[in-house]
Amino acid sequence: MGTVRKRMIDKAFEILGSNPEGVRYSDLVRRVAESDPMFKINTAHGTVRYLQENCCDRVYKPARGLFRLTKYREPGTDQLKEELVRKQPERVKEEEFYKPFAEWLVKETEECTKAIPLGGCRFRDRWGTPDVIGKRESMKSDIIQAPVEIISAEIKPDTSQLVTAFGQACAYCLFSHRVYLVISNKAPSDEIARLDGLCLVFGIGLVLFDSENPKDPDFEIRCRPRLQQPDLFYTNRCMKLIEREMFS
Repeated sequence: MGTVRKRMIDKAFEILGSNPEGVRYSDLVRRVAESDPMFKINTAHGTVRYLQENCCDRVYKPARGLFRLTKYREPGTDQLKEELVRKQPERVKEEEFYKPFAEWLVKETEECTKAIPLGGCRFRDRWGTPDVIGKRESMKSDIIQAPVEIISAEIKPDTSQLVTAFGQACAYCLFSHRVYLVISNKAPSDEIARLDGLCLVFGIGLVLFDSENPKDPDFEIRCRPRLQQPDLFYTNRCMKLIEREMFS
Protein backbone atom coordinates (compact mmCIF):
# COMPACT_ATOMS: atom_id res chain seq x y z
CA MET A 1 0.00 0.00 0.00
CA GLY A 2 1.38 3.41 -1.00
CA THR A 3 2.51 5.86 1.65
CA VAL A 4 -0.10 8.45 0.63
CA ARG A 5 -2.95 5.91 0.77
CA LYS A 6 -1.82 4.75 4.22
CA ARG A 7 -1.75 8.35 5.47
CA MET A 8 -5.25 8.90 4.09
CA ILE A 9 -6.53 5.77 5.84
CA ASP A 10 -4.92 6.91 9.09
CA LYS A 11 -6.57 10.32 8.68
CA ALA A 12 -9.97 8.69 8.07
CA PHE A 13 -9.62 6.68 11.27
CA GLU A 14 -8.56 9.82 13.12
CA ILE A 15 -11.68 11.67 11.93
CA LEU A 16 -13.94 8.76 12.86
CA GLY A 17 -12.21 8.48 16.22
CA SER A 18 -13.11 12.06 17.10
CA ASN A 19 -16.74 11.61 15.98
CA PRO A 20 -18.28 8.73 17.98
CA GLU A 21 -21.73 9.22 16.43
CA GLY A 22 -20.24 8.63 12.99
CA VAL A 23 -19.52 10.62 9.82
CA ARG A 24 -21.46 10.68 6.57
CA TYR A 25 -19.68 9.30 3.48
CA SER A 26 -19.45 12.62 1.60
CA ASP A 27 -18.29 14.49 4.70
CA LEU A 28 -15.64 11.88 5.46
CA VAL A 29 -14.31 12.01 1.88
CA ARG A 30 -14.21 15.82 1.95
CA ARG A 31 -12.47 16.01 5.31
CA VAL A 32 -9.85 13.46 4.32
CA ALA A 33 -9.14 15.24 1.01
CA GLU A 34 -8.90 18.67 2.66
CA SER A 35 -6.54 17.52 5.41
CA ASP A 36 -3.44 17.55 3.18
CA PRO A 37 -2.70 19.32 -0.14
CA MET A 38 -1.21 16.06 -1.45
CA PHE A 39 -4.50 14.20 -0.99
CA LYS A 40 -6.72 13.98 -4.08
CA ILE A 41 -10.50 13.76 -3.93
CA ASN A 42 -10.69 10.64 -6.10
CA THR A 43 -8.16 8.86 -3.89
CA ALA A 44 -10.18 9.94 -0.85
CA HIS A 45 -13.25 8.24 -2.35
CA GLY A 46 -11.20 5.08 -2.84
CA THR A 47 -9.90 5.31 0.71
CA VAL A 48 -13.38 5.40 2.21
CA ARG A 49 -14.48 2.49 0.02
CA TYR A 50 -11.39 0.61 1.19
CA LEU A 51 -12.47 1.09 4.82
CA GLN A 52 -15.92 -0.30 4.02
CA GLU A 53 -14.61 -3.35 2.18
CA ASN A 54 -11.47 -4.24 4.14
CA CYS A 55 -11.80 -2.86 7.67
CA CYS A 56 -15.08 -4.40 8.83
CA ASP A 57 -13.49 -5.24 12.16
CA ARG A 58 -12.90 -1.54 12.86
CA VAL A 59 -15.61 0.27 10.88
CA TYR A 60 -19.33 -0.42 10.38
CA LYS A 61 -22.35 1.33 8.90
CA PRO A 62 -25.27 1.80 11.34
CA ALA A 63 -27.27 3.47 8.55
CA ARG A 64 -26.90 4.09 4.83
CA GLY A 65 -23.93 6.32 4.11
CA LEU A 66 -22.92 6.63 7.79
CA PHE A 67 -19.53 5.32 9.00
CA ARG A 68 -18.76 4.64 12.66
CA LEU A 69 -15.93 2.91 14.51
CA THR A 70 -16.90 -0.48 15.93
CA LYS A 71 -15.38 0.45 19.29
CA TYR A 72 -18.27 2.90 19.73
CA ARG A 73 -20.86 0.21 19.00
CA GLU A 74 -23.15 -1.14 21.71
CA PRO A 75 -22.38 -4.90 21.86
CA GLY A 76 -24.97 -6.96 20.03
CA THR A 77 -26.56 -3.98 18.29
CA ASP A 78 -25.84 -1.31 15.68
CA GLN A 79 -26.55 1.43 18.21
CA LEU A 80 -24.12 3.93 19.70
CA LYS A 81 -22.93 3.05 23.22
CA GLU A 82 -25.30 4.60 25.71
CA GLU A 83 -22.57 6.54 27.50
CA LEU A 84 -21.60 8.22 24.20
CA VAL A 85 -25.09 9.48 23.31
CA ARG A 86 -25.12 13.24 23.68
CA LYS A 87 -26.89 14.24 26.85
CA GLN A 88 -29.81 16.59 26.57
CA PRO A 89 -28.87 20.14 27.60
CA GLU A 90 -30.99 22.00 30.09
CA ARG A 91 -34.31 21.23 28.53
CA VAL A 92 -36.36 23.82 26.72
CA LYS A 93 -40.04 23.14 27.24
CA GLU A 94 -41.57 21.32 24.29
CA GLU A 95 -44.52 23.71 24.28
CA GLU A 96 -42.23 26.60 23.36
CA PHE A 97 -41.90 25.14 19.86
CA TYR A 98 -45.62 24.75 19.16
CA LYS A 99 -46.35 28.34 18.14
CA PRO A 100 -43.16 28.75 16.02
CA PHE A 101 -44.00 25.56 14.11
CA ALA A 102 -47.62 26.61 13.60
CA GLU A 103 -46.39 29.92 12.15
CA TRP A 104 -43.84 28.11 9.99
CA LEU A 105 -46.55 25.89 8.48
CA VAL A 106 -48.57 28.95 7.50
CA LYS A 107 -45.90 31.46 6.52
CA GLU A 108 -42.95 29.42 5.28
CA THR A 109 -44.31 26.24 3.75
CA GLU A 110 -47.81 27.63 3.05
CA GLU A 111 -48.98 24.13 3.91
CA CYS A 112 -51.76 25.56 6.08
CA THR A 113 -54.05 28.54 5.81
CA LYS A 114 -54.46 28.39 9.59
CA ALA A 115 -52.54 26.49 12.27
CA ILE A 116 -52.76 26.56 16.06
CA PRO A 117 -50.79 25.09 18.98
CA LEU A 118 -52.76 22.35 20.68
CA GLY A 119 -51.14 19.63 22.80
CA GLY A 120 -52.45 18.39 26.11
CA CYS A 121 -55.50 16.11 26.05
CA ARG A 122 -57.86 18.16 23.92
CA PHE A 123 -59.03 15.11 21.94
CA ARG A 124 -59.80 13.21 25.15
CA ASP A 125 -58.51 9.80 24.15
CA ARG A 126 -55.41 7.71 24.67
CA TRP A 127 -54.42 7.96 21.00
CA GLY A 128 -53.14 11.43 21.73
CA THR A 129 -53.61 15.00 20.63
CA PRO A 130 -51.35 16.67 18.03
CA ASP A 131 -49.00 19.35 19.32
CA VAL A 132 -49.96 21.54 16.35
CA ILE A 133 -52.98 21.21 14.10
CA GLY A 134 -53.93 23.20 11.06
CA LYS A 135 -56.23 23.33 8.10
CA ARG A 136 -55.72 24.05 4.43
CA GLU A 137 -58.62 25.44 2.46
CA SER A 138 -59.04 27.23 -0.84
CA MET A 139 -59.19 31.00 -1.06
CA LYS A 140 -62.57 32.42 -2.00
CA SER A 141 -60.97 33.83 -5.15
CA ASP A 142 -59.78 30.39 -6.31
CA ILE A 143 -61.66 29.14 -9.36
CA ILE A 144 -61.22 25.51 -8.34
CA GLN A 145 -62.25 24.93 -4.73
CA ALA A 146 -60.37 22.04 -3.10
CA PRO A 147 -61.69 20.08 -0.09
CA VAL A 148 -60.47 21.17 3.33
CA GLU A 149 -57.37 19.32 4.52
CA ILE A 150 -56.35 18.75 8.15
CA ILE A 151 -52.63 18.83 8.96
CA SER A 152 -51.26 17.50 12.26
CA ALA A 153 -47.79 17.58 13.81
CA GLU A 154 -45.99 15.77 16.60
CA ILE A 155 -43.06 17.79 17.97
CA LYS A 156 -40.41 16.00 20.01
CA PRO A 157 -37.24 17.79 21.18
CA ASP A 158 -36.38 14.87 23.49
CA THR A 159 -34.14 12.54 21.46
CA SER A 160 -34.85 9.63 23.81
CA GLN A 161 -38.53 9.57 22.77
CA LEU A 162 -38.23 9.23 18.98
CA VAL A 163 -39.96 5.84 18.69
CA THR A 164 -42.86 7.08 20.83
CA ALA A 165 -43.09 10.23 18.73
CA PHE A 166 -43.24 8.23 15.50
CA GLY A 167 -46.04 6.08 16.91
CA GLN A 168 -48.01 9.17 17.87
CA ALA A 169 -47.54 10.65 14.40
CA CYS A 170 -48.85 7.42 12.86
CA ALA A 171 -51.96 7.64 15.06
CA TYR A 172 -52.74 11.12 13.71
CA CYS A 173 -53.10 9.64 10.20
CA LEU A 174 -56.48 8.34 11.34
CA PHE A 175 -57.99 11.84 11.23
CA SER A 176 -55.45 13.94 9.26
CA HIS A 177 -54.80 14.39 5.55
CA ARG A 178 -51.11 15.17 6.18
CA VAL A 179 -48.93 14.49 9.23
CA TYR A 180 -45.54 15.88 10.29
CA LEU A 181 -43.03 14.38 12.71
CA VAL A 182 -40.79 17.18 14.01
CA ILE A 183 -37.62 16.07 15.83
CA SER A 184 -34.41 17.56 17.17
CA ASN A 185 -31.46 17.83 14.78
CA LYS A 186 -29.34 16.74 17.77
CA ALA A 187 -30.66 13.17 17.43
CA PRO A 188 -28.05 10.53 16.41
CA SER A 189 -27.56 10.42 12.65
CA ASP A 190 -28.45 6.73 12.37
CA GLU A 191 -31.77 7.28 14.18
CA ILE A 192 -32.62 10.22 11.92
CA ALA A 193 -31.85 7.99 8.92
CA ARG A 194 -34.18 5.26 10.23
CA LEU A 195 -36.99 7.74 10.80
CA ASP A 196 -36.40 9.23 7.36
CA GLY A 197 -36.96 5.80 5.83
CA LEU A 198 -40.01 5.05 7.98
CA CYS A 199 -41.59 8.40 7.19
CA LEU A 200 -41.17 7.74 3.46
CA VAL A 201 -42.87 4.36 3.86
CA PHE A 202 -45.79 5.72 5.91
CA GLY A 203 -46.18 9.02 4.06
CA ILE A 204 -45.35 11.16 7.10
CA GLY A 205 -43.39 14.40 6.75
CA LEU A 206 -40.10 14.62 8.65
CA VAL A 207 -38.77 17.97 9.90
CA LEU A 208 -35.57 18.62 11.86
CA PHE A 209 -35.14 21.62 14.15
CA ASP A 210 -32.79 23.21 16.67
CA SER A 211 -34.24 21.99 19.96
CA GLU A 212 -32.11 24.42 21.97
CA ASN A 213 -33.38 27.59 20.33
CA PRO A 214 -37.16 28.23 20.50
CA LYS A 215 -36.68 31.79 19.18
CA ASP A 216 -35.13 30.49 15.95
CA PRO A 217 -35.73 26.72 15.62
CA ASP A 218 -34.56 26.67 11.99
CA PHE A 219 -37.10 24.07 10.83
CA GLU A 220 -35.78 21.98 7.93
CA ILE A 221 -37.85 19.54 5.86
CA ARG A 222 -36.24 16.14 5.30
CA CYS A 223 -39.25 14.65 3.54
CA ARG A 224 -42.69 16.04 2.76
CA PRO A 225 -45.92 14.40 3.94
CA ARG A 226 -48.04 12.46 1.48
CA LEU A 227 -51.69 13.38 1.05
CA GLN A 228 -53.77 10.64 2.64
CA GLN A 229 -57.46 9.96 3.05
CA PRO A 230 -58.33 9.84 6.76
CA ASP A 231 -61.41 8.29 8.31
CA LEU A 232 -63.80 11.25 8.23
CA PHE A 233 -65.72 9.89 11.20
CA TYR A 234 -62.67 10.52 13.38
CA THR A 235 -61.79 13.73 11.55
CA ASN A 236 -65.19 15.22 12.30
CA ARG A 237 -65.15 13.97 15.88
CA CYS A 238 -61.79 15.66 16.53
CA MET A 239 -62.67 18.88 14.71
CA LYS A 240 -65.86 19.18 16.76
CA LEU A 241 -63.72 19.57 19.87
CA ILE A 242 -61.77 22.52 18.42
CA GLU A 243 -64.40 23.90 16.03
CA ARG A 244 -64.39 27.39 17.50
CA GLU A 245 -60.59 27.79 17.26
CA MET A 246 -60.22 26.28 13.82
CA PHE A 247 -63.32 27.30 11.89
CA SER A 248 -64.66 30.52 13.40
